[in-house]
Amino acid sequence: MMKNVAIILSGCGVFDGAEIFESVITLLALDARGAKYQCFAPDMQQHHVINHLTGEVMEGESRNVLVEAARIARGDIKELKELNVDDYDALILPGGFGAAKNLSDFAIKGADCTIHPDVEAICKAFAEKRKPAGYLCIAPAMLARIYGSKVKMTIGNDAETAEAVEAMGAIHIECAVTDVVEDRDCKLITTPAYMLAKNIGEAATGINKLVDKVLEMA
Repeated sequence: MMKNVAIILSGCGVFDGAEIFESVITLLALDARGAKYQCFAPDMQQHHVINHLTGEVMEGESRNVLVEAARIARGDIKELKELNVDDYDALILPGGFGAAKNLSDFAIKGADCTIHPDVEAICKAFAEKRKPAGYLCIAPAMLARIYGSKVKMTIGNDAETAEAVEAMGAIHIECAVTDVVEDRDCKLITTPAYMLAKNIGEAATGINKLVDKVLEMA
């Protein structure tokens, strides 16, 4: 039976939105395995806008997360509030700093972070209905807020980030970029992706494993 997967994007661009390579690899992996998917994003303003050529904040510029995420989805995207959890078998969140600046404020507040209310409600609904989920790169930093303490996850091996997620109650497990961490009790898969990846091939290896595991659980 064909699986149907919801994808939550956080904008467009590694420094202020969804990581484009991670997002596209995820969509390609799902398509290659015969799964259906639908992209979603919250209709909100980004935390800020980064010039990806210089790395500097573009003062005075404002962009919308849903509008920017539509670039990755080629326009085939829906506002997050339209996501009906019952219509989907699984959930995947690519990384990029948008996950830590727009979907949550982990990049600013660390262990004291909160999650955007609509994002939190949807992610918790997937968890409560025991539907599998995959979180990439920095997106797993939100997991203690979604699954509670003792959730097993990875962001790779960055000590400062690992300390922050453990302060929130998560159990951080160091993981190679080409591998995944599985929490079978939560039906949850995480992979470091560009927290560690030195090239697109390394990121793709871990992401493909994550997609395989999520579809297997579904």
